[in-house]
Amino acid sequence: MFPARRVALVHGRLKRAERDAVMADFKRGAIDILVATTVIEVGIDIPNATVMLVEQAERYGLSQLHQLRGRVGRGGEKSYCILLPGKKMSDDAKARLEIMQQTTDGFKIAEKDLELRGPGDFWSTRQHGLPALRIANLITDGQLVAATRQEVRSIFPDQGVPDPAQEEIQQNLERFFPDAGQYLATG
Repeated sequence: MFPARRVALVHGRLKRAERDAVMADFKRGAIDILVATTVIEVGIDIPNATVMLVEQAERYGLSQLHQLRGRVGRGGEKSYCILLPGKKMSDDAKARLEIMQQTTDGFKIAEKDLELRGPGDFWSTRQHGLPALRIANLITDGQLVAATRQEVRSIFPDQGVPDPAQEEIQQNLERFFPDAGQYLATG
């Protein structure tokens, strides 16, 4: 496709020494175009890299796209990150790509990622979806969550034994969040 250019390939099945050699060649300019899997997502610092093309960009999450985009633009030259979507995109995928167009701020990207994917399940190891909160939404009700946290801390101080009135609260917490019992220490 690029007969006048020196092209190399990097992927996760290469032995580390081979991958390091290709990366060193690319860094010193002995390779013009590097075709890679997401093995280059983190820890690669090549200041002269100026163009990143991510194929099927809709398949990646915001954090991963942000990491990939961060591989270019480290030197003084103008750089570009082209997010090339596939033919079929979900509404969520479109939203992720729009966010990547709108900002390079990692904090804003993380905030938008939280809005799109949700915070996960607070009481277990599940990494996606919204927890079963019956009153608040962790994303849109930040002030309510903060006020509730402060109130809970006033009811359940870090030291001392809870008074009998707190036992009812403890029982309700265990009833509504049966998996949470192991996390609710009161004494």
